[in-house]
Amino acid sequence: MTQARLVVDLPDGPWVADVSREFPAATFQVIAALPGDGPGFALVWITAPDVGAVLDAMESHPSVTDMSVMGRADHEATVQFETSAPMLLIAAKRSGIPIEMPVEIENGDATIDVTGAHDRLSELGRQFDELGLDFRVKYIQERLQASQLLTETQQDLLLRAVEEGYYDTPRTCSLTELADRVDLAKSTCSETLHRAEEVVVKQFVEDLPPQVDADAAAQ
Repeated sequence: MTQARLVVDLPDGPWVADVSREFPAATFQVIAALPGDGPGFALVWITAPDVGAVLDAMESHPSVTDMSVMGRADHEATVQFETSAPMLLIAAKRSGIPIEMPVEIENGDATIDVTGAHDRLSELGRQFDELGLDFRVKYIQERLQASQLLTETQQDLLLRAVEEGYYDTPRTCSLTELADRVDLAKSTCSETLHRAEEVVVKQFVEDLPPQVDADAAAQ
């Protein structure tokens, strides 16, 4: 599977584009979304210095057809809403690739994560183009399934170690106890676990978003 992070420059018109540009210090996190045949339905978490002004702007926007404030504090609110212009959801539905939540929007830019077959990702890009959505690729990488990374023995031992409490804090199962329970020599158990841990940790690090060099970014 291919994993990508895209930054979409939302055009004027959809409420989240207009309101996020009106309030550039605000952050909008779409934490759940459902495309319909017409309108889209979603739940968004908003943080802003003046969240009341943001909610007023959202409620008065013509593309928001319904909204309910589910929770609110001094500088944040959770809102369920219906919109007539769910452009990201439309593109995702047409291309057959789900957008992973949360989607974060700041100052008109939406950062989205997607995982799927390469042709599906290409189709998502084509749908963005058709809808007039400019985007840039922040990173793209291949993502392997866990079963492709470990041998069957390594996977079984790693799962058993978790079940027995070997990775608990504090540890409730020692290496000696784990080796006895899986009927392995302690040295074999240690070596197998270490090799499995090496693969898992390296894959975790590889899956992290690429880090931008501070000196390069400053140039």
